[in-house]
Amino acid sequence: MTVIHHLRVHRSDENLAREGQLAWHIAEVAADPVEVDQDVVDMIVNRVIDNAAVAAASLTRAPVSAARQQALDHAVSVGGVGATVFGCPLERRTSPEWAAWANGVAVRELDYHDTFLAAEYSHPGDNIPPILAVAQHVGSDGAALVRGLATGYEIQIDLVRAISLHKHKIDHVAHLGPSAAAGIGTLLGLPVETIYQAVGQALHTTTATRQSRKGEISTWKAHAPAFAGKMAVEAVDRAMRGETSPSPIYEGEDGVIAWLLDGPDASYDVPLPDAGESKRGILDSYTKEHSAEYQAQAWIDLARKLHGSAPQAIDPANVESIVLHTSHHTHYVIGSGANDPQKYDPTASRETLDHSIPYIFAVALQDGGWHHVASYAPERAGRADTVELWSKITTAEDEEWTRRYHSDDPNEKAFGGRVVITLTDGTVIEDEIAVADAHPLGARPFAREDYIRKFRILAEPVLTAAEIERFLDLAQRLPELTPEEVQQLTIVADFGVLAGAPAPKGLF
Repeated sequence: MTVIHHLRVHRSDENLAREGQLAWHIAEVAADPVEVDQDVVDMIVNRVIDNAAVAAASLTRAPVSAARQQALDHAVSVGGVGATVFGCPLERRTSPEWAAWANGVAVRELDYHDTFLAAEYSHPGDNIPPILAVAQHVGSDGAALVRGLATGYEIQIDLVRAISLHKHKIDHVAHLGPSAAAGIGTLLGLPVETIYQAVGQALHTTTATRQSRKGEISTWKAHAPAFAGKMAVEAVDRAMRGETSPSPIYEGEDGVIAWLLDGPDASYDVPLPDAGESKRGILDSYTKEHSAEYQAQAWIDLARKLHGSAPQAIDPANVESIVLHTSHHTHYVIGSGANDPQKYDPTASRETLDHSIPYIFAVALQDGGWHHVASYAPERAGRADTVELWSKITTAEDEEWTRRYHSDDPNEKAFGGRVVITLTDGTVIEDEIAVADAHPLGARPFAREDYIRKFRILAEPVLTAAEIERFLDLAQRLPELTPEEVQQLTIVADFGVLAGAPAPKGLF
């Protein structure tokens, strides 16, 4: 059964033993050799396909190109054979921490992969690039990779269930550094002591403010999780060499909780698998059908429904106001409650528009759908009728939707809300949606064939048909892959694709 770890701040003179620390318990979970359940294996395969899909769609984008060039400017480290970089030929390798960096940016750039939301929010698929990079570098087989990924997902999701970072404006990747380090520890079969030190270092080096997701959002949004993955790889390397970490990293009187989170009197209850208990956290996460912030997923689905059922609302001349009644998080992070004028700016960056539910709802309502490129194009954002409609859309916090957002009951948990459209003739149109259509409890839950279809759609413009089949064959045989096959678990761009991408030069 699940074990609840009670987490609080300890004074230095209390001398909290490492066996009582959260980082130690995380390490114990990582070191537990429990087998991975078949349904968990199946979902890991789905998410490996999902990550490759969104990476393929972003290969030629500027942030991904910059990160890829940085990685390629570094040689393979002497301790292994190196790791592959998305888009590059199979024989082109780099050091694993730089592969984690480049591939992590590719996966996150379009904000289009899996999600888990609770006390904190996360994209647990961000664990895949660093763990896979290390697996390729050291020659791990598919079964070891599956075990590592199960741990990465489990630890990040368990931390996200219990500890809010955004409440204190700390970026959510502070839960990713420890989870990726733990996953690498599982992959390599490291002892508890070594994983404990790596977890502490990974947390210490990946705490940063949420300004990366506020106001005019920069390209660092895609780099932040990649940086956490890179730090996790380096933390494991240092720990394997016998180096130690700040301790107790969570509980110390000058530690993360006391000074970055709820303060010296704070406490949290963190759920972790007991010894011998399967790691099943991944099954509580969900992917995206649309390339937008997760809280926008259900709203896009509702908007495309209203496109057909309430066509009069498409024309701003007919609309007095549109109010999205929703959760605290949606209102204050991607809604009008954020008080970010950039969320209504038609010249804002793609990253900013991705975090503007008024913009997203306006476009999805007018277009009857969402596209990962066209829906963010400057000419689309600047269209006069869209700007006019967009300006009439606001959000409002609704206590019931906030309660459902934070519910521990998966049948109640919701990420949508209720829309009230008031037309100029006095007509009021109301509708609501709780979860996205692709959510496990949604109208059309994603299954293996949906992940494969998403991969094909996003990969076809940049991969050959043979390469698409090669990757899908490997991914679907993941637990049976040999070390040589794991080293081929990447996507290779069609001839000329990367040649047409930016190739910026820097220090390296």
